[in-house]
Amino acid sequence: MDYYHQPKTEYVYYVAANTAKNTEDVKREVRSAYGGVAEANNQNKSCGNSRSCCGVSAKPDSGYSQELGYSQEDLNSVPEGCNMGLGCGNPQAIASLKQGEVVLDLGAGGGFDVFLAAKQVGPKGKVYGVDMTPEMISKARDNASKNGYKNVEFLLGEIEHLPLPNNTVDAIISNCVVNLSTNKESVFNESFRVLKEGGRLAISDMVASKPLPPEMINNKELYCNCISGAITINELKNMLAKAGFTDIVIEPQENSRMFIKDWVPGSDAENYVVSAKIKAVKPKARQ
Repeated sequence: MDYYHQPKTEYVYYVAANTAKNTEDVKREVRSAYGGVAEANNQNKSCGNSRSCCGVSAKPDSGYSQELGYSQEDLNSVPEGCNMGLGCGNPQAIASLKQGEVVLDLGAGGGFDVFLAAKQVGPKGKVYGVDMTPEMISKARDNASKNGYKNVEFLLGEIEHLPLPNNTVDAIISNCVVNLSTNKESVFNESFRVLKEGGRLAISDMVASKPLPPEMINNKELYCNCISGAITINELKNMLAKAGFTDIVIEPQENSRMFIKDWVPGSDAENYVVSAKIKAVKPKARQ
C-alpha cells in the first residue's frame, strides 16, 4: 500500500499503525520497556539511551532535564530517583496549578511531575498519578512514603480506562505519554469524563509534523521511544474536539528537535516529530 497517496492521508498512517501491530502486543512492549527503566533506576544502573523518553542514566542528568524545561529548583525539590528524564517537555509550565486543586498525571512514572504538582496545590489539594507499569507505581509509592507526601496517590491503571469518578479533577497533566497509547480517543474521552466543568488539560507530548513512513510506524523501538505513536496536529485537534474539549491550543516546540535527534540516533525522527505544548478546556454547561 502506498501510504502517501490515499484519501485522508492524515489518518492513514495512524490506522496503519494499529492494524500492523496487535494493540495488546504494543502495550506489553511499552510496559516492559518502562518496567525495565524503573528496575534499572532502582539499582542505579543505566537502561537504554538515557537521552530519550525510554531510557535512564545511572546518574541523574540534570542538564537534560533542564533542556526539557525544568529548573534546578524543580530538580532539587523532589525525592531522589523520581526524575528519570522520561519526557519531552514540562507540563507544569503550562498547567497554572493553584492551591487546593485536584490534579491528575497521566502516565506518572516514578512520580516526578506528581511531586512537583503536590507542592503547587498544597496540603489542601490532591494529586493522583496513574500508570500501567507496576514497577513504576511501586517506585512512586515508595518515594511518597519515604518522603512524607500526604496529598498524593498513585493508582495502577491504564490512561484509556482511568480509575477515577466523573467530574473530580481540576487539571490533567502528562509528559510524553499519550503518544504511547494505541487508543488516544479513549484517553481524551476519559480525560474529559474525569475533569470538572471548566477543568483543563495541560500536557507535553509528541506530534507528527508530517506523515511517518511505514518503516518508522512499524518499528517497536521507535514506538517505545515516543516516535511511532505520534499523530499530526490536525488529528490531535479533531480528537480533542470530538471528546468535547474547547479552547484547544497546540504549540509545536521546534527547538525540541535538538534533543529528539539523540533519542534514536540515525532514525531521522527529528524530521518527523516534535514536542508540543497541548492545552484544552472542558466547557461549563450552559445554564
